[in-house]
Amino acid sequence: MNEHPSFTVKPIGTVRTDRTDVQDTDHWGGVRSVIEVDARFGDDCMQGLEDFSHVEVLFVFDQFTEPTEWTPLRSRGRDDMPAVGVFSSRGPRRPNRIGVTACPIVAVRGRELTVTGLDAVDGTPVLDLKPVMEELRPTDVRQPEWVGRLMSEYF
Repeated sequence: MNEHPSFTVKPIGTVRTDRTDVQDTDHWGGVRSVIEVDARFGDDCMQGLEDFSHVEVLFVFDQFTEPTEWTPLRSRGRDDMPAVGVFSSRGPRRPNRIGVTACPIVAVRGRELTVTGLDAVDGTPVLDLKPVMEELRPTDVRQPEWVGRLMSEYF
């Protein structure tokens, strides 16, 4: 078996928000969060980001433990959802516990980035920030019908 090497990732910053309950999983659209980027990147580390409308935030679901079993589950435990494998969902039950969300940018001030819709609780470690570029977005997204029902109250 070809074993992949492990690697260490150091967070670049931290999420600051009023949301603290990891079990409160809906209505993220109006949530305002400030991402505080570490001083090691300097005060100009986000220069130019204010010219973009959205940013992809990569973060760690650090308040969840990585599962030891990967059997398909129903999203949010809902009986009206099909059981799906780990790579067919976006929840915190993930290998490496990495989350990613494309968020509207509200403000950029020095090392502070204010966004809305980030589905991460207060204190969440941020791994990276990437501006959303139209040329890199998919144009023909297809998804099963049940996803719309699942996400109807998410944002």
